[in-house]
Amino acid sequence: MEKIVIIGGVAAGATAAAKARRLSADAQITILEAGADISFANCGLPYYIGGDIKSRSKLILQSPESFNDEYQTAVHIYTTATEIDRENKIVHTVDSRTGEKKTFEYTKLILAQGGKPIAPPLPGADQDHVFQLWTLDDMDRINSFIENEKPKTAVVVGGGFIGLEMTEAFAKRGMKVSVIEMMPHVMGIMEAEIAGFIQQEMISYGVDLYTNKALAEIGSKNVKLKDGTIVNADLVLLSIGVRPTLKLAQESGLAMGEAGGLLVDSTLRTSDENIYGAGDMIEFEHRVLGKKVRIPLAGPANRQGRIAAENALGKNHEYSGPIGTSIVRVFEAVAGMTGLSLKAARAEGIDADAIVVHKEHHTSYYPGAEMVTLLVVYDKATGIVLGGQTAGYAGADRRLDVLAVAVASKLTVSDLADIDFAYSPPLGNANDAMNMAAYVAENRISGFSPTMTINEIDAYLEGKKAQWVDVRDVFEFEKAHVEGSVNIPIEILSSNLDQLKKDQLIFVYDKTGKKGHQALRILTGAGFANVFNVSGGFISLSNYVSAVTPVRFVLDLPAPVEKTLGESSKEEKVEAVKEKVKEEAPTGPLIIDVRTAEEFSYGAIPGAINIPLDELEYQAKKLDNKERETILYCASGARSAYGLQILKAYGFTKVENGGGISRMMARMKR
Repeated sequence: MEKIVIIGGVAAGATAAAKARRLSADAQITILEAGADISFANCGLPYYIGGDIKSRSKLILQSPESFNDEYQTAVHIYTTATEIDRENKIVHTVDSRTGEKKTFEYTKLILAQGGKPIAPPLPGADQDHVFQLWTLDDMDRINSFIENEKPKTAVVVGGGFIGLEMTEAFAKRGMKVSVIEMMPHVMGIMEAEIAGFIQQEMISYGVDLYTNKALAEIGSKNVKLKDGTIVNADLVLLSIGVRPTLKLAQESGLAMGEAGGLLVDSTLRTSDENIYGAGDMIEFEHRVLGKKVRIPLAGPANRQGRIAAENALGKNHEYSGPIGTSIVRVFEAVAGMTGLSLKAARAEGIDADAIVVHKEHHTSYYPGAEMVTLLVVYDKATGIVLGGQTAGYAGADRRLDVLAVAVASKLTVSDLADIDFAYSPPLGNANDAMNMAAYVAENRISGFSPTMTINEIDAYLEGKKAQWVDVRDVFEFEKAHVEGSVNIPIEILSSNLDQLKKDQLIFVYDKTGKKGHQALRILTGAGFANVFNVSGGFISLSNYVSAVTPVRFVLDLPAPVEKTLGESSKEEKVEAVKEKVKEEAPTGPLIIDVRTAEEFSYGAIPGAINIPLDELEYQAKKLDNKERETILYCASGARSAYGLQILKAYGFTKVENGGGISRMMARMKR
């Protein structure tokens, strides 16, 4: 009879025990857990503190008793493994409550001890208002402190996953939150423009960010940074990383790996043929990089637990390796990554490029469409997808999962271009954002549309002088633009090429990169040879600048729009805007803007009134003077063309389509 002993009873350990029982009805299975709980939802702890999860009991997936009832597994909590006698296959333990010592025999041993939060040796870190979050007990202590002490301010040290989730949780509990991060931006593993999207959201909700700064000491009511800055803090959370629990494995003489984790082979067997490893404590070959890495995430830990159990019971299941797919939500903003970043790929000597697109997560005409960002990293020679990152308020998770499959399956960007993704107006687009990203990558690879990401541009401009061309409308340009840009809206670019020099280095950008591509084709078709489209357009520029200060260009942004928890919906805001833009028609030519009320509020032709196209037929009946000179316009000229037909059908005789807003502005200047 097999005697399976598992050290560690949370993600990998509990999964291994359950899988082992499903594989063998007669194996003797034992879990040794040093803490008070097994199989609890540690990823859910921040959401209980923040109030999203109302019931603490929902976080307890199994108790020792229920686990034994379901899986006939002996579970010993508060039981610390102190020694592994590999020769005799015995684990020595001590009960942390009573000091009682016990031994457990095994035929196969699975190490799933995970890791522990790094505790920095800072002055003041041992005070009662300083916490880390890893266990249910940690969660309870934080929650009790908030309830009893009513802290007004909180400092989160570390801008990784747990740090950001706890930032939101503390804000939801009514605290003013500050985040201290040593890296240039939060989520240091992500590209700057993806992290910038998250940072904008945090600032919008009143979070103070201290990036590129380190904590020096913790006081009773504040913290001091190494540059002398004082930040108020009634509560401090330290969340600066996780260190694998390796003491037992090291003292037992098991081999450690180059990445600082427990060394295992493709079957998760350690250097001892009777001992397996799983979860946060092991290192494994990255599926894309081909080198050993540690990736402490719940998903890989659970899968590794299953595989370790299978192989401990005689199977030969080889683990393919992690790709590091991870995602975070902060307030309403979501960002995630999979595979390699562009920086990581190039650091490993891979000749890689990247592109960025922004597109509505479902059809723009269906209510509720939100922009989703995709950054795709690929091998220039083969087109194979190496990694990617996504961000947005909706749809980022779905696209990230597609990218994860592409990375794991070694799909090319051309494969992605031809995939049929689920489409219905409320759920997607006929050409999904993923298709569009693939098209852009194909255009960059072929040279049809030379493009660069913002980070690449900032480096490329060293020692060079460039002309930035902003092809957005004048209202968007006036709100913010790259310093030194010339504004030539796309609608009038062809007739204004004399403003540019053909021998100049030109970077062209619009809002998302789509019209920037169109502008690039206009310029190259006219003989401009040194033109690049800014990948992701102004959205990418603003996200990047929100995370780091560019070295070789300047973009000053207005402060993010303030948000409050529980604020009114977007639909309610639009209704408020509609009321705001109602105006009396002026004398002289009647200029009608047929865009939506929300679009109109962002900027309009002086003297224009707003009658959205959907309301034009009804409002036309109220306009008495059908002989009056009337000019319609919209964003591009398409909707105003329909508006022209409506007014003519109602007998208006002096009506014309003024086209897009940029053409109208040019007309007004003449």
